Order: sequence, then C-alpha cells, then structure tokens
Amino acid sequence: MKVLVLSHMYPNEFNPSYGLFVHQQVTALQRLGLECRVVAPVPWTALGLGRLNEKWNKYASTPERENLEGVTVYHPRVITFPRNFWLSSSGWFYYYGIKSFVAQLTREFPFDLIHAHVALPDGYGAVLLKRQYAKPVVVTIHGLDVTQTVKRSIFCRRAVQTTLNRSDKIIAVSTMLAELTAKYVKEEQKVTVVHNGISPELLYKGESPLRERFKNKKVILTVAALIKLKGYDYTLRALREIKENVPEFVFIIVGDGPEKRELQRLVSELGLDHNVVFAGRQPHHRTMEYMSICDVFVMPSWKEGFGVVYLEAMAHGKPVIACKGQGIQDLIVNGVNGILVEPKDVGSLAEALKNLLLNSELRQQIGWRARETVLNGYTWEDNARKMTEIYKGIVSRKRSNGRIKL
Repeated sequence: MKVLVLSHMYPNEFNPSYGLFVHQQVTALQRLGLECRVVAPVPWTALGLGRLNEKWNKYASTPERENLEGVTVYHPRVITFPRNFWLSSSGWFYYYGIKSFVAQLTREFPFDLIHAHVALPDGYGAVLLKRQYAKPVVVTIHGLDVTQTVKRSIFCRRAVQTTLNRSDKIIAVSTMLAELTAKYVKEEQKVTVVHNGISPELLYKGESPLRERFKNKKVILTVAALIKLKGYDYTLRALREIKENVPEFVFIIVGDGPEKRELQRLVSELGLDHNVVFAGRQPHHRTMEYMSICDVFVMPSWKEGFGVVYLEAMAHGKPVIACKGQGIQDLIVNGVNGILVEPKDVGSLAEALKNLLLNSELRQQIGWRARETVLNGYTWEDNARKMTEIYKGIVSRKRSNGRIKL
C-alpha cells in the first residue's frame, strides 16, 4: 500500500525535533511494509527576505527533497502569513502550493490513500486533493484544531468542520480529543482513537554524565515550549512552596518560547535562581538523556491533546505529574502509574511534588508501573499496526464500492 503523508510539522535539518512524532509514525509504518512519501511544505520566502531574517533564511535553505532515515520527504513552498493571519483560508493556500507538485509525484508514486496531520491547513488541503484524485483521506487531530482553532472565528470553525466531514476517517490521539472532535462531525462513527507512541530504541541507556553535574540534588524536569498553556508558572510557584521541605532540588526546563523572559523574571521574584536551569531547546537524543536523570517529570498543562513527552518520561521509568481531564488521562491511573492534579492549582501540584521528592520508594513504584504501561501498548509499532488496519479497511471499502464519497 502506498500512503501519501501531508504534514507541515516534520523534522528537517534546521529543526530536527519539529513534528518528530509524525516522522516516528511514518518510519514505523514503513517497517511494517507500507510505502510512504511525505509532503512537508515550508513557507515560501520572498526574494531577499532570507538575508534579512534567520528564520526565513532557514526556510529558504530547506532542500526541496531529502531522505530522513529512509523516508523520502518533499518540501514544496506554500504561502503562509504571520501570527496565523487568514488561518481559515490556509488550507486553500496549502492546496495551491502543493497541487502541481503532487501531480508530478503521482506519476512515480500512485498513492492509495492520503493521511494528513491536523485539519488546518494539511487536512483541508488533503480533502481538496481527494476531489482531484478520488483517493480516501485520513486526518489525525492532535489537539489545536478542536481546542483552539474552532474558537478563533466562525470561518475557522467552518474550515475545520469541512475538513472533518469530507474526510473518510478521523484519528484522535486521545479520548478527550475524540469527544471534542465528535461535536464538529456529522458521522461520529468516523472518529477513532489511536494513541501516539514512543520508540523504545531511542530511550537513553546507561549512566549519563549529567547525573554527576546534578549530584546530590533531586532533579525535576519539564520538556515543552515556553508558553502559558504548559503551566510553568504554576510549577515554579509550587516549587517555591516546597523549598523548605525539599531544599536540594533543581528544576530543568528543556524548551524555548515566547514566555522565556517572563519566566526568568518569575524565577528571580520567587528566589529560585539557584534552583532553575533553562536548558533551551535540545535535540531529541539530548532530551532523552535529561529524562534519564530526572527524579520527577512534571508538566501541568491544560488543553493538552495527549503529550508524547509524558510517554517518553514514563518509558524511562519516571513518575510523571499531569493535569486531570487531559488526553494523557487515557493511560495514567492516578497514584498507580502517575499523578494527576487539578489544572491551575498550585496547592495540589506542590503536594504531589513534595510527596514524590521525599519518598524514593513511591517514585520507584510509580515509575516502574509507568514504564510497564508504555512499553506494553504505547509504542509506535503498536500505533502503526492499528493505523495499517484502518488504512486497509478504508481502501478495501473504496475498491468494493468503486467510488468514494467526495
């Protein structure tokens, strides 16, 4: 079976961690014998703009085709706008940016199915291609489409609804997202939950030199973009509350983003300058190394569709702290293989951190059960097997009926 994957989120040499979960799924699918080609558009760069701005220079320098760990990836250029301006129309710009390229590609790669990641812009572009090639479309919802995009404007909501209703199958990466997605779909049975996974071979093995750097300290870790939704300010305030009870700790923040300056100011205000390390954005293998040395992984985010970083920490045998009511609740049983706290609640977060940091046996028990949970059902191989069956069912129905619903 030949699968055309559309995802503007995909690793490249300038940002090797961007959309890494999509790449890991594709490589797992290929290991099962499927043929995949990835179309990962990058923003079109006006002549001369690349010399004025580092980010745009990276876009301009992105090769049109590359091979990433055995996956052929194409980077056609599409018109995009800053700050998601005209987001409701982004699917049209996406389609017109890739349609001539896909027309050429189909001559050498006559795909059986299109799998798009996120509704806008990739999914909308996919359902427009569906009208042209009469190929079934699968759309994976990772979160923002149904937690934020649909609330931006009536036009964004209509664009998301159009994508969902014209697709043949909708994959939600958690039950929470499936329930939200179903509100915008006429045929709820099209929505199926298939959880994201981890790659066990990418976990850090052995003793890391980082442990020596932070010896005699309890290590708390968060890996996420520095944005409000990730709950960094709540974590910092909770750490201030427990500082007297757990004096020897370090909070390592792996990631970068617009809230960095404000978080640095808050760290100083709370007197945590000697307890917090801003490690910045790290390549995936380095992030796995940080996970291997932490004692507790915490990310009290809300509107979290799933969160692969939780799985990666759990697979390293670490207890994780997450918020109730989020996607990760599909696999975390509170107090058994992880800890769930109330969203935006400093008190319950502080209590959870204190209990774990002061009780090594509890950390080990929860961490061991967390690892067992992930490695027995939440790997990319598990995900790829489920996706393959979904693909086969859709293509088989198309062949039996002789046509698809456009």
